[in-house]
Amino acid sequence: MFNSLFEQVDSIIVRDPAARNRLEVITCYPGLHAVWLHRVSHFLWNSGLKWIARMFSMLARFITGIEIHPGAKIGRRVFLDHGLGIVIGETTEIGDDCTIYQGVTLGGTSLYKGIKRHPTLGKGVVVSAGAKVLGGFTVGDGARVGSNAVVLKEIPAGATAVGIPARVLHPDLPQSADTKTKEYFSAYGVTPNVDDPVSMALKGLIDATIEQEAKIVALEKALAKLSNTPNESAGSGDTKRDLDAIKEWLKE
Repeated sequence: MFNSLFEQVDSIIVRDPAARNRLEVITCYPGLHAVWLHRVSHFLWNSGLKWIARMFSMLARFITGIEIHPGAKIGRRVFLDHGLGIVIGETTEIGDDCTIYQGVTLGGTSLYKGIKRHPTLGKGVVVSAGAKVLGGFTVGDGARVGSNAVVLKEIPAGATAVGIPARVLHPDLPQSADTKTKEYFSAYGVTPNVDDPVSMALKGLIDATIEQEAKIVALEKALAKLSNTPNESAGSGDTKRDLDAIKEWLKE
């Protein structure tokens, strides 16, 4: 049991540069206390002592500022960083090595009892501050949810969701489930290698505008060359008028 406890403490030290030693983490991290207290309330819940489990979870919320329903399933080495204001619903399932920041809600959108109402987080998922993940869908392994995002549908493994409602970006670097490897852990779900889809769309519009302007300049040069060329055909007057009309249209 102690090995499991120290394993979680060491995983926090890996993911939080402010954590200096085990004693500091054990005594000063409410997210760790919330998970430990949840282990007790979850055991009571599964033992059929529902009311006692709920009362114990209420005590844990009073102590830590983190609300976790005793029916929720939490994996190993889960880190509730800062933790204040986190709400985790009854049918939530959180995989190993997940990191959840302050103000996150893992909530349900259905009022029917006995069904999966809350999300399932895969291994190594990062849910950033203020995000809301609502519904009984799955967030894939290594996925990231940006700050204040509102996620209403499934997120593929390794992808990032940002915005309201959340837009799913293409997968970025692979997320390692091993918290001893810092290389792929992204604090607050920040993704330096993937642009926001709105930014990408604006960039595409700018590129298209530049390309169109280049074509217009080339067309103006071609028309100028044609207008300076003598044309002795019977329709030369009509051709000149057409060229002048095109030039006026291009100037508009």
